[in-house]
Order: sequence, then structure tokens, then C-alpha cells
Amino acid sequence: SSAIKTSKDGHWVSPYNPLDPNAPELPTKGEIKAVIPKECFERSYVHSMYFVARDTAMAVGCAYIAHQTLSTDLPSDLLSVDALKWFLGWNTYAFWMGCILMGHWVLAHECGHGAFSPSQTFNDFWGFIMHQAVLVPYFAWQYTHAKHHRRTNNTMDGESHTPNTKEEMGIVNGNERHGGYAAIHEAIGDGPFAMFQIFAHLVMGWPLYLMGLASTGRLGNDGKPLDGAIMDHYRPWSKMFPSKLRLKIALSTITVIASWVGLYFVAKEYGVLPVTLWYMGPLLWNQAWLVLYTWLQHNDPSVPQYGPDEWTWVKGALSTIDRPYGIFDIFHHKIGSTHVAHHLFYEMPFYKADVATAAIKDFLEPKGLYNYDPTPWYLAMWRVAKTCHYIDELDGIQYYKSLEDIPLSKDLKKD
Repeated sequence: SSAIKTSKDGHWVSPYNPLDPNAPELPTKGEIKAVIPKECFERSYVHSMYFVARDTAMAVGCAYIAHQTLSTDLPSDLLSVDALKWFLGWNTYAFWMGCILMGHWVLAHECGHGAFSPSQTFNDFWGFIMHQAVLVPYFAWQYTHAKHHRRTNNTMDGESHTPNTKEEMGIVNGNERHGGYAAIHEAIGDGPFAMFQIFAHLVMGWPLYLMGLASTGRLGNDGKPLDGAIMDHYRPWSKMFPSKLRLKIALSTITVIASWVGLYFVAKEYGVLPVTLWYMGPLLWNQAWLVLYTWLQHNDPSVPQYGPDEWTWVKGALSTIDRPYGIFDIFHHKIGSTHVAHHLFYEMPFYKADVATAAIKDFLEPKGLYNYDPTPWYLAMWRVAKTCHYIDELDGIQYYKSLEDIPLSKDLKKD
């Protein structure tokens, strides 16, 4: 295989640069599909349901261990060794249960794509249960996620992690900071701002995205600019959705509300603390994982974002990045290490994605078109949080830029 390209400071660099006059011509989707073994596209009820059973058995096992070893009663002395054990114990449970539930999350995501089984009714039945169980409005996200695939790395009509412009970050006249994130960055410094980015993405990002307050595209379903309208995942008449989906959106939303009402009654009966420990802790980790994947699989300072004038479907799909996730690949069905294949052919079931990835790599890598960043995911996360802050404008071929490279206001005043 070809040597991995790196920058002067040793960071991975995408081999494809569309601005290079010698950039390779991109293949068509059909040309890529032709190199993938046919069996990669065969969907199986039994194979898919085996993974539902496997992940559910792991979740039950995790809950059983927690139930045997931990108490939901707050320790009487919060400064004791027992309190430390209690705190570490519940956090360990939350992390691993959230990690296991991300497996179910990926399976429901497969259902939404139609990759789970040959029957979309069967897919929607299981996908609905698995997503709504972790408060995801299944039909709403099924639609917006399909849009993310249709318009990957499109600065206007992309969906999820749509890049901010310079102005939106609070930078005017080329390099002057006027409020916004640019001012926050100057006030707290490089490292704390990267930590703030990670916290904002992993902890707050998912609920804000579902509410339409962050990370959505810039165009409504009618193709017109939003002009301040909020595209949330809950209102059947939200500008995000075509009117024919209104009943399905309503069903997802009513089920989310019913889940919250159910949690309220459980908390009333058993207390807020047990509900928080058993359910909310894992839920936060589950949400952190799903945002981490969508964030890291499409963003790097060397991977382009395309304005509507430059964007094509193949350019968008090939701007996806495969990354190594170690042990988490086992739990999460290799979603992050076979993401290029998934973006090219979302209808392909996950259990053959590594075979397809090998074929795609053999075809694309010699052309300099396959993105694989060997950096461990936690280091890649830190790097993306430090470097991928904004793009200059919405048209043309854009690359992420960092607030760390914008002069500080105090230094500008000296000149």
C-alpha cells in the first residue's frame, strides 16, 4: 500500500487535493461499485437479528453486574472510600452501558438506511424500538441522516456538522475578532477552547442538533434559505421535512414525549437518582459516541468542504475518513473504520463492510482517493477540536481553518 502522507508536523494529510492541477479524476459511483464483491450487498434477517440479540445480551449482562455490585443509595459519607467506589462504579457502568447501547444505535441506523434486512417494514419496526429506547425520534432522524448522505460536506445543504463561516465565528474584516466564538477563544486560550469544543460537541451537541439549534444545514426542505427559521426534528411541520412525512414525524415525537412521561413516573416512584444512574448516565455516553463518529468521519484540516458550485455526490462521499477505533469497533459494528464504504453504499449491511472496505481501498488508494487516518481517535478528536473551527465562505472549495491562527485583538491593537 502507498505510504501515508503527512504534514511537516507529522499529522496525517488527505492524499486528495481538488485544488491541485494534477488532481486525479474521480470515478463514478458505478465504477466503485463494480469492484465490490456482490455478496457484500446481501442482507440477512438472521445475521442482523443475531447482532440485536448479541448487543442486548451484553446490555443485560452489564446491568446485571451493576445490580449485583452497586447500590443506587447515595453513600452517607461523601468523602469516604465507599463514596469513591460508588462514584467510580456508577461511572464505569455508565461508560460501558453507553458503549454497548451505541451498538443498538448503529443497528437502528442500519434499519433507517434499509441495510438491516430485505423488508423495510421489518427494518422500521426494529429501528423504531432501538432508537426510541434511547430517545431518538426514529423517522425524523432517518430522514435527516439520509440527507446527510445525499449532501455530504456540502456547505449549504449538508446535514450535521455543517461548517460555520468566519462571520458566524465573530471574525470581521479579515482577522478582527468581534464577539462570538472568536472572543471566547481569545478569552480562554487554545487548550481550554479545544476542551470547550469537545464538551459542546459530545455533551450538548446531540440535543441541540435535534432541537435544530446547532449543526443543521442552511436550506429548508423547499431548497430556500432558512432566514432564521429553526429546523428541528420534532414538529411535523418543521422546515426540515417534506409534508408527506408528517404522520411519521408525529409518531416519532409522540413516542419521545411518552418516553419522557414514562421516565417522570419512574422517577416519581423510585426517585430521580436511580433513573439518573441507570438510564441518564449511559444515555450521555451513547450520545457522545454518536456525535464523535459523525464529527471525526468527515472533518480534518486537509479534507475539503464544497460550496454548491463545486459539490458533487462523489466528491462528498470521498471526503469521508476511515479511522481506527480499536476495541470499540467490536461494540459499534466498525462504523468508524468502514465509513468510506458506508458513505458510498449505505444500503450495504455492516457485517460485510470490512470486505467492501478492502476492495474499495485497493481501487481508490492507488489513485490517491482513499482517506485513512491512522491517528488514534482520541488524538484525532483533540486535533479536530483545535483545528476545525470555520471556513472562509460558503462557495468554492473550502478547507477548515483554526481560530488559533487568527491574531489576538490585543496584538492587533499594538500594530
